Amino acid sequence: MKAGDTAGLGDALHRKLRRVVALLEDPAATEHERANARALKTRLEKLLRKRGTPHGDWTDVAFRLGRGLKKVATSTAPSEPKGDWTDGAFRAGRALRRSIKKISPD
Repeated sequence: MKAGDTAGLGDALHRKLRRVVALLEDPAATEHERANARALKTRLEKLLRKRGTPHGDWTDVAFRLGRGLKKVATSTAPSEPKGDWTDGAFRAGRALRRSIKKISPD
């Protein structure tokens, strides 16, 4: 996960919370493990509420879609350096090289 990846942090918190709940429901867990899991669960829920991430229903999908669209809005592709005919030739050569690599048995 990258440092600026805030949606990934919310996903990680949700995964941790699911594991803690699984521990709480485990009949083989000791009372000390359950007490620690309860404390961790309240901290994780408080952190998720503070972050404002959805809880896991259909709004979660809409939230993730909005985050993804926000990332897509800013293109990471470099702009055309020259803008002349050599750029097209360069892209065509690169596409040809990739297709040859896929076809070749090496």
